[in-house]
Amino acid sequence: MPTLVLLRHGQSQWNLENRFTGWWDVGLTDKGRAEAVAAGELLAARGFDFDCCFTSLQSRAIRTLDLVLEAMDRSWLPVTKDWHLNERHYGGLTGLNKAETIAKVGEEQVKIWRRSFDIPPPQLDEDSPYRIRGDRRYAGIDIPHSESLKMTIERVLPYYEAAIVPALRAGQRVIISAHGNSLRALEKHLSNIADADIVGLEIPTGQPIIYELADDLSVTDRYYLSERTAA
Repeated sequence: MPTLVLLRHGQSQWNLENRFTGWWDVGLTDKGRAEAVAAGELLAARGFDFDCCFTSLQSRAIRTLDLVLEAMDRSWLPVTKDWHLNERHYGGLTGLNKAETIAKVGEEQVKIWRRSFDIPPPQLDEDSPYRIRGDRRYAGIDIPHSESLKMTIERVLPYYEAAIVPALRAGQRVIISAHGNSLRALEKHLSNIADADIVGLEIPTGQPIIYELADDLSVTDRYYLSERTAA
């Protein structure tokens, strides 16, 4: 039976600083790197192995996957990187400290931007230092100006169906190293979570989520590996 492992990248520098990150490229902290190594060691200790790997074009997710595979002695595994697995684009919130933003515009407004299903944050200003036009990795891509969770799901799920489902249907063992919101999109689909409930799903950094799937890819079990006692 196919196995799917979802992994949110380890703690990033802007996670630590409580800033909206989105598509901006931010590296891992020492804690984030340690989380990734620990995840790889736990996966190996519990007997997990993979046939193919997927990640975004953002370095925090790529580096997390690299560290996981190194800890598993699987650095040679094929890895596919694609922008469809990128984090949600936070638009004009990018780079802002979350607490300072609440103080400026109010907790209710920030809650709407962060937790509503289909209301995106304000768009990024044309002169924002966080615009990423000209970045080679996004050549030919229509970079969003801002995304709601709904918009993020609308780009993640077609990619999942086109690129990842065929590997799972072939019985391959797959790991996806991505981001809080791109993984919410997958969790919503796999676990059939309602629109109103998915926005409240918290996904911790560096904690492997295991999806055991039947041959028809229906979910037979879902759990955090760290919470499941070894057999």
